Amino acid sequence: MSGQGASQKGGMMTSAAYASVAVAAVLIVAKAIVWQISGAVVILSSLVDSGLDLMASLLNLFAIRQALVPADREHRFGHGKAEALAGLAQSVIIAGSAVYIIVEAVIHLAEPRPVAQGAAGVAVMLLSIVLTGLLVLYQRHVVRHTDSTAVSADSLHYFSDLASNVGVIAGLVLATWLGLTWADPVFAIGIAVFILASSRKIFASSLDIVLDRELPDRDRERIKAIVRSHRQVIDLHDLKTRSAGPGQFIQFHIELDPRMLLTEAHDVTEDLQEKIQDAFPDAEIIIHMDPFGIDEPRQVFE
Repeated sequence: MSGQGASQKGGMMTSAAYASVAVAAVLIVAKAIVWQISGAVVILSSLVDSGLDLMASLLNLFAIRQALVPADREHRFGHGKAEALAGLAQSVIIAGSAVYIIVEAVIHLAEPRPVAQGAAGVAVMLLSIVLTGLLVLYQRHVVRHTDSTAVSADSLHYFSDLASNVGVIAGLVLATWLGLTWADPVFAIGIAVFILASSRKIFASSLDIVLDRELPDRDRERIKAIVRSHRQVIDLHDLKTRSAGPGQFIQFHIELDPRMLLTEAHDVTEDLQEKIQDAFPDAEIIIHMDPFGIDEPRQVFE
């Protein structure tokens, strides 16, 4: 990955993290004020969610800054997995917020309470929808250009907030203007379940990176096609891939004519590396050369 390209992607990822922190902070203040005057548990659930949004976004900001630190003597593969670790922590935080909301909602179901100042609650949730929607659009733009795990997890989290905000508005309308006090906690429970589903997706995608899951099949097939299209390569085997932060790691063996000079074999690997780098600009590529026809152990799950 070129220094300029890495710097540009790093800047986009960092700006997305700062934007999510700013949005969460603004919404915390607005929701706290409205919750104090309304007493609505759906507003409380949304306030708690925004508070944890802020914690998760601050964690993401730290993780992104850490992931962008260049490789060093002790971390020669870089620091890209910091993003995935942040995603795992974020999923735990989100799940915890959902459990808290469910507990509060059950208490309010057992002891229904009237909702005051429903209009103020609707207004703050509409503000939340607008700010969150703009943030998600920007985050997805950044993900398209960087493939950032942390920003992607944050975007998924905030997208789930959009749906939950609609639920909050519905609960407020039913409880305030139709007198259905049960709607407030019931909608809060529905929002909590939605948040739990979101945390599961974030956990799974982050765990894949921590456990070095292979790149998608379409990317692996693309790598194989590039290698096998080279006229001097007889075949390839032991293809291994993984991702870490915005980068990927690709390694494989190629089989060459055993009569080929070492300098010629070197030229072949250089040519292949250039072609694969064009297709995967952020990848680190390792190619091992084998003389065709030798008998050696190979992976059976290729």
